Amino acid sequence: MDVKSLTTSNQETSDRGLSHANCWDFHELTSLFSLLADKTRLNIVLMLSEGEKNVTWMCQQLQLPQPTVSHHLALLRSHHIVSHRREGKQIFYHLNGRVDQHSSGEISIYTNRYAVTITRVSESGAGSV
Repeated sequence: MDVKSLTTSNQETSDRGLSHANCWDFHELTSLFSLLADKTRLNIVLMLSEGEKNVTWMCQQLQLPQPTVSHHLALLRSHHIVSHRREGKQIFYHLNGRVDQHSSGEISIYTNRYAVTITRVSESGAGSV
């Protein structure tokens, strides 16, 4: 999976840009970008954009031990990016209501005033970003 573009938009003040954001806005955005800057966490978000997954499956796909994957999932949970449900001894994770999956392949993650959108583009469109 290749992430080709990452954009932010302020739904209220998109014409004015980030210069009018307050300190809390910057804190929220930098916290979200820091969270997504880790390739394992970003990979988990992209995997979950394809549907609910259990921890065992994610460990196999990421080729990481369960404690490592659980640590990253806990960070994503604490920032309200993912939620989970238990079925017997298995825990299944999915993107929560703060994250929208669009039919176009985009994933939007919302803060209080901004949306961070990850867009997957086709290989043929890679040079046109």
